[in-house]
Amino acid sequence: MTQNWFSLDYYRLKRLRRILKKINARSTEMAALTDRELQGKTAEFRERLAQGESLDSLLPEAFAVVREADRRILGMFPYDVQVLGAIVLHEGNLAEMKTGEGKTLTATMPLYLNALSGRGAMLVTTSGYLAKRDGTEMGEVFRFLGLTVGIAEGDDTKTKLTAKRKRQIYHSDIIYTTNGTLGFDYLIDNLATSAQGKYMRDFHYAIVDEADAVLLDTAQTPLVISGSPRLQSNLLTFADHFVLSLTKGEDYIFEEDKKEIWLTQKGIDVAEAYFSVDNFFSIENFDLVRRVTLALKAHYLFEKGKDYVVEPGKDGQEEVKLLDLGNGRILEGTKLQGGQHQALEAKERVKISDETRAMASITYQNLFLKFPVLAGMTGTGKTVEDEFVDTYNMEVIRIPTHRPILREDRKDLIYTTLPEKITASMQLIKQLHAKGQPMLIVTGSVRMSELYSEILLMESIPHSLLNAHNAAKEAQMIAEAGQIGAVTVATNMAGRGTDIKLGEGVAELGGLAVIGTERMANERMDLQMRGRSGRQGDPGFSQFFVSLEDDLLMKHGSEWCQEYFKKYRDSCNPLSPKQLSNRRFDKYLTQAQDKSEALGRSSRQTSLAYDESVKVQRETIYAQRNRLIYASQDEFHLLDVITGVIDDFLAQEEGSSEFTIKRFIFDNLSYHSSLIHQQIDYQNPKQVRSHLLQIAQEELERKKDFLKQDFGQFQRVSILKAIDEAWIEEVDYLQQLRVVVSARSTAQRNPIYEYHREALESYNRMKKEVYQLVVRHILLSEVSYNKKQEVEIYFA
Repeated sequence: MTQNWFSLDYYRLKRLRRILKKINARSTEMAALTDRELQGKTAEFRERLAQGESLDSLLPEAFAVVREADRRILGMFPYDVQVLGAIVLHEGNLAEMKTGEGKTLTATMPLYLNALSGRGAMLVTTSGYLAKRDGTEMGEVFRFLGLTVGIAEGDDTKTKLTAKRKRQIYHSDIIYTTNGTLGFDYLIDNLATSAQGKYMRDFHYAIVDEADAVLLDTAQTPLVISGSPRLQSNLLTFADHFVLSLTKGEDYIFEEDKKEIWLTQKGIDVAEAYFSVDNFFSIENFDLVRRVTLALKAHYLFEKGKDYVVEPGKDGQEEVKLLDLGNGRILEGTKLQGGQHQALEAKERVKISDETRAMASITYQNLFLKFPVLAGMTGTGKTVEDEFVDTYNMEVIRIPTHRPILREDRKDLIYTTLPEKITASMQLIKQLHAKGQPMLIVTGSVRMSELYSEILLMESIPHSLLNAHNAAKEAQMIAEAGQIGAVTVATNMAGRGTDIKLGEGVAELGGLAVIGTERMANERMDLQMRGRSGRQGDPGFSQFFVSLEDDLLMKHGSEWCQEYFKKYRDSCNPLSPKQLSNRRFDKYLTQAQDKSEALGRSSRQTSLAYDESVKVQRETIYAQRNRLIYASQDEFHLLDVITGVIDDFLAQEEGSSEFTIKRFIFDNLSYHSSLIHQQIDYQNPKQVRSHLLQIAQEELERKKDFLKQDFGQFQRVSILKAIDEAWIEEVDYLQQLRVVVSARSTAQRNPIYEYHREALESYNRMKKEVYQLVVRHILLSEVSYNKKQEVEIYFA
């Protein structure tokens, strides 16, 4: 790799090589140790840490120990460049290592070192298959060195793990898991109502594999635990029909590059007439505005075959299934929240699923920001180092390859129309296939992958098709993609984490050819595709074909470029493709991709800004729950809470009546107090307040006398239930609120400011609701003991 002498990486690597030299100096010493002596190093390191040594001071010796253990157990001795990557990972940065450079082995060193603290170290990858494979293979090294290893099953498991088993996994020294499993386990853990139901410990150190895909491309993906279904609104279908009647430019504005859409004043007038309402944006029409906004987004922001597919579900009925924008895989079991998924189902005329309440939610950005030390590995990442620094405080260090890269990355071939591009790419594909050179043909969507597959069938070229519809065979297809004569058509999922090894005689044919049928949304995705070829010094080449009507240029290209396409498209001959060789087309292509990446970054920053309110609220609630579960409920001084609830009620009542007071008592305080029918002056606020407090205190004392030492646990459970009920409603409301405030840009209002303002108001309402529910659960519930002398609670 050619080094830029003036780049930061040159000086970073110079420092890292000084540490590498210290590690290498220990190699002979470690090789001379017996297995027992090598294993004994773990206990020695832990003792030295207990005596005040730091992980950094242990690094040279600890890395040398793991390196030797890798050699003895796996038969692989990490190269110097892998050790450089390992140092980067220990320091909480991102190591950019090319495909085939051995990132899995690299991670063994920092995982071992950071696990010595006893606080756990995680390797987070993108698929359950890789988590199991790597956890099983590398786990042998860690067990040899006396550490425990837990593998949190990925999405493909059919076995439901118990809280006890999960606790064992998450309290292991080293944990292999997936980003999805980790996120959902974190949310489920924070819904537990007892210490026995919780299984996670505080996050400490994590390495994220394919870090750009997880921390950037899917960063905004909300992980949501769904609860009970919401009452389905018949506005869903009406809103979809209404949207289809609108005229672009007149009734609504669609800014495709910003992914924003809103009704014009004329569109608002049309909506008011269509739905027979006076003020479309009034609070009474909250759900209507939400449904129309969702329908607009479903039709104009979500593209079938790119954002989602429609295919049969488990019961045979067609379903809308989401695609991972980073790799094209189906996101099984994942639905868009806030009603957006149901809007897509209405658009596609499939059975509309129940819209469920969101019980808990977190984005990958906020999940991984919870780790005090976060590191990452990827084959691409240098181009977005600024964003990694800004968002995660992670520098990106490009690690040199073990062997020189021989792959040839050819200049893009640009054509005016899509048919020209397809013809030109097929000419190259047939030429390469004739000599048996293996090819990986990469497309940007499921739809385009299927189109190329059909053309190849017409040309009698046998091939494998890898897209969201057949991802189960991904690892097998990719493993065979380097054999003589192999042709693999794939979306940009293309087996990240699985090496494409060249078959016998393939190197002499020129290695693996990567044919890109379009440039992707950002340069990182292009580099990922190119990187499938040329691993470990193998030969190969990559060639991208582009047309002016590709999504990238149609959405983000310059106005000049689009005008050129409109002017010349009809004069192009699909059977005789003419390449656009003028350099300005290369320039416009680069600019379009830069604009796409900038918009992606802006969208992620906006998502973080929206999430700030949810993050603060979530951390406050979760901390409060943990204090209740592990400590005490002292912060809830019951008499103060009861008094506050009574005072709030009386403040809202203008002139109390016997009916309203008794209704309050039966709804919140007691069903059978002897004081309920006591004669009082209901027009005397002080007497009413005293009366209500007496009833509440009587009921409280009755519960305390009956439960005795069990009252504390009863109080804890009652408070947790109150918090959870109110929090679930709050999470669900915030999901809906985000959809609604996005429509307020039409009124020249800042939607993020509006969201935070209303989120704060909602949080304050929630706190009052928690107090009211605490009073109701403690005073109105019925308690008894069963035959096992266990407390049974029946909440009102």
